[in-house]
Order: sequence, then C-alpha cells, then structure tokens
Amino acid sequence: MSGLYYEEFEVGETIEHEKRRTISEADNQRFCDMTMNQQPLHLDGEFASETEFGERLVNGLYTMSLAVGLTIPETTDGTIVANLSYDDVSHPAPVFHGDTIRARSTVTEKRETSDGGRGVVTMHVEVLNQDDEVVCAFDRTVLSLKASSQ
Repeated sequence: MSGLYYEEFEVGETIEHEKRRTISEADNQRFCDMTMNQQPLHLDGEFASETEFGERLVNGLYTMSLAVGLTIPETTDGTIVANLSYDDVSHPAPVFHGDTIRARSTVTEKRETSDGGRGVVTMHVEVLNQDDEVVCAFDRTVLSLKASSQ
C-alpha cells in the first residue's frame, strides 16, 4: 500500500505523479468500443480531418479515467473507502493519439466525517501532455481511511 491516509493529506500540497502514459489509437478505440461511444470525432479519420482539429481526438472520458489511474499510487492506493465525486471537469485542449500524459494533484480541502472515523479529501487534478499543456482538469473527492482507525 502506498496511498495516503486522511491524516497524511495536507491542504495546499501538490503531488506530481511519476507515472506517464502514451495514448495509442488502440487505447482510444477500445475505450470507445467498451463505452459504446460512436462519436465520429474519435473514430472516423475522414470526418475528423474536416474539423478544426484535423485528426481524431482521444475520448475525453478516457483521458480523465486514465488520469485517475495515474494518481492512485501516490494518493489512495489501499487507503480509499470510495470515490465520492468528480466535479468541475474541463478539457481545455485536445488529446491526440501518440500524446503522453501525466497528472498532478493538489489537495484543496479535507474534513473528518461526522463520526470522526474517516475523512473526506478533495483534490484538484490537472492532466498535462508532453508539452506541459493542461488537457483536462477536475476535482476528485474521496472518502479516505484514517491511520488512527487501523
């Protein structure tokens, strides 16, 4: 287990996640197939070539899901009770096949549960491409175990 317990999160702390992932065409295709998303901007090269982007885009939900996975080892691996919400999601720049993404999480809020046995932690997650451009951002709120309860 390498995640943080509630007590270990510090408001204002930014965690730079070490793992990165280069997104392939196959990743995007499989995600679209699994989620039954048939948006031609993700799947149809001819269609996408006629848009302002000039090529297919990676499904934004895949980018967000991958980012959550990239953040888990240093935040909630083995210490989470549940993900409570994902809020204020934005995709300020497109992601293309071949882009390499990484993530960073900033703890923005924390509070104990009413029974004092666990804690709620909110992190602002930014997803960056290989050019350090933010391609996705969202707030992730989790219910975390407390070390003192273990």
